[in-house]
Amino acid sequence: LCRGQILEESRRQYRKILHRLAASGAEGIILGCTEISLLVRTATPLPASVTAWSVLLGVGVSVSCGLFFGIFPARKAAKTDPIISLRHE
Repeated sequence: LCRGQILEESRRQYRKILHRLAASGAEGIILGCTEISLLVRTATPLPASVTAWSVLLGVGVSVSCGLFFGIFPARKAAKTDPIISLRHE
């Protein structure tokens, strides 16, 4: 990779890392959704459950915030003249 050459060994290693990350991410999400209520139930008397709508709501809010706070400044920066931007630095 350093010299612009992508060796087959590098590809294999990269795929291995990606598969491991995907597996642990999926594992973490599944365990978090199923086991968190058991952990809270044993630690406190408060009722806890993770429902599908609450997970979807959390993902929706996160995606919305990420898109808004990523796209809005990028659009504003794209419309700005670079010379003017550098002059005000």
